Amino acid sequence: MEALALRYNEIEGLVPTWIWNNSQETLQMIDLANNFITGFDQHPQFLPWVCLEFFDMSYNKLQGRLPMSPQTIVAYDVSNNYLNGEIPPWICELKFLQFLDLSSNQMTRTLPSCFGNLYNSLSVLDLKQYSFHGPMMNTCTQGSPLKKIDLSKNQFSGQVSKSLADCIKLEFLSLAANSFEDVFPLWLGTLPNLQVLILRSNKFYGAIQGLSSISPLFLKLRIIDISNNGFGGELPHKSFQTWNAMKSVYQGRSAAMGSVIPFTSFGTFPFTYSMTLTTKGVKLEYKKILNIFVAIDLSCNNFEGQIPQSLQDLQGLESLNLSNNHFTGHILPSFGNLKYLESLDLFQNELSGKIPQQLLQLGFLSILNVSFNHLDGHIPQGKQFNTFESNSYLGNPGLCGKPLSKECGKFKVLLPPTSSNEYESLMPSDIIDWMLILLGVGSGLIIGIVVGNLLYARYGDWFIERLGMRNDSWVRPLRNTRKN
Repeated sequence: MEALALRYNEIEGLVPTWIWNNSQETLQMIDLANNFITGFDQHPQFLPWVCLEFFDMSYNKLQGRLPMSPQTIVAYDVSNNYLNGEIPPWICELKFLQFLDLSSNQMTRTLPSCFGNLYNSLSVLDLKQYSFHGPMMNTCTQGSPLKKIDLSKNQFSGQVSKSLADCIKLEFLSLAANSFEDVFPLWLGTLPNLQVLILRSNKFYGAIQGLSSISPLFLKLRIIDISNNGFGGELPHKSFQTWNAMKSVYQGRSAAMGSVIPFTSFGTFPFTYSMTLTTKGVKLEYKKILNIFVAIDLSCNNFEGQIPQSLQDLQGLESLNLSNNHFTGHILPSFGNLKYLESLDLFQNELSGKIPQQLLQLGFLSILNVSFNHLDGHIPQGKQFNTFESNSYLGNPGLCGKPLSKECGKFKVLLPPTSSNEYESLMPSDIIDWMLILLGVGSGLIIGIVVGNLLYARYGDWFIERLGMRNDSWVRPLRNTRKN
């Protein structure tokens, strides 16, 4: 037997002795990952297969010390077990070792002094969740073949080791969840192949200087997570202008990011990279990282000022998280041009103005959070915005419209002032009232006199005779008077 692969089963207990006895000279690959195996029968201190190149016992329940590997080993993975004790010095003698994953175990917190000997052959080094403490060890030498380094979930402190500058083939670097206390390591931007940079949950501080320089930096970077640190200051409008890998959408066939490890007898074997990232409002573990995925997470820092205009050029962005900062100004209408954007998180900032209608163009947008800002006006309606719930807009008293219960009020048209108000602006109202009364009385008196004279001249004799008052001395007809 040359290869044995039984991963993703429910095998329990110990690896039986017949595997040891029948294939010591021939077995080159053993893959028993993702089972419930607790160890090896008779508890050997070393693996007896003299030609073994591939050994994967990850995600089991192995206990005791690290099983000693033969000199021929190329890939050695015992991650996510219960191994204890020290990392033995024999590991430094594995001259062909290219893949080493000892993460998530219970071994002691120190590395053997000879560990640096491995950097001339290793392509993948994963020591996450190992409880290392103190300064970061040197990880690279000139011309090192390392492509992935994961030292996350440890207790490293101080500054990031400048030896990383020698990792010219490095594609993936994660220093998340440590205690690094340093400024932003801008010099990492000179690494020509770096695609994933995760510095989340450390004690990094200060403004990020130099991102707007004309020198090319982070040319191939597709994923960056610097959340939960102490970064601050303003991000210049041209901060991301050299991030060329984010500016275009990957046109080729999507594939998982990783390394291909060559073996002597059975060809090559691909190892995919994995990571943890907060996207779409949820902390997710990515077992595989597709080469089309583009994400930026600057959340939980102290950034201030306006959102950089250069973000509008990153056409490949799928996830953008700027939450829990102090950004001011408006939401960029040009975000509507990021047609592949699936998640936009602007929670807890100091943004003002309206939600741009241009965001309706984002046909893939499934997560939007603009809560707790100073936004106002009508929430855009239609398309993806019809799928967002009210918790996307909380803490913005000026916003109205669906899905909020607050309706947008109608504007009232102001009528022009009445004519009486115009008159009142010229003279007091009581004077106007008396003038109207006097004009009415005067005109009525004149009309009454004229009409009365006409009637008397025509019907006066008849009227007097009718009433029997012709001989009364107090009545005298008006004669020879001028008629007015």
